Amino acid sequence: MGFSGFPDEAFLFYEGLEADNSKTYFTRHKHLYEEAVREPMLALTEELAPEFGSAQLFRPYRDVRFSKDKSPYKTHQGAFVDLQPGIGYYVEVSAAGLFTAGGFYTQAADQVARYRAAVDEDLSGKPLESLTSALVAQGYALYGERLKTKPRGFSEDHPRIELLRHKSLYAGMSFEPEPWVSTAEVLTRVKDTWRAYGPLVDWLCTHVRGSELPRR
Repeated sequence: MGFSGFPDEAFLFYEGLEADNSKTYFTRHKHLYEEAVREPMLALTEELAPEFGSAQLFRPYRDVRFSKDKSPYKTHQGAFVDLQPGIGYYVEVSAAGLFTAGGFYTQAADQVARYRAAVDEDLSGKPLESLTSALVAQGYALYGERLKTKPRGFSEDHPRIELLRHKSLYAGMSFEPEPWVSTAEVLTRVKDTWRAYGPLVDWLCTHVRGSELPRR
């Protein structure tokens, strides 16, 4: 069965989970999660796979081992196409609606070092500045963890200092849960945004790549 959108029950499920993030609520409404959230997301990623690659659906459970927030469940369902470790395309559904993104999310020391070296170099840094500016002009937002001060070894007057502050970098766009989100139009919107992120993702795959450090 092909993808036909996220039904209203998906957003109602997450509204309820935000109000009562408990095992009792999740267990009682797990059928809604499976039927209105997980199954449509699987169908969506299957239709995206021929163009963008296979996606991994994230588990609904939070890792609370090192967090002060002990809420057991994520209040969104995300899926990620991992082109290189930590670099790729993302889509998410939550009570707020639909969110898509593309870029790099991990912050391994060697990735950050390669990223900043590429931003610093005019031959690679200027194209990144141009494509991120183009995304912002089209209505996309830039995200990622950023330093509040300049990174070590760079001056405040560097022409690309704002990009250099980033430890991770991705572009994204949010869509409210309007009626079209419950139709197959979601597939078109995700494809259009992921294609727009393509030049950024390609730049990151070329210059940042996955971490080569041993995993802890």
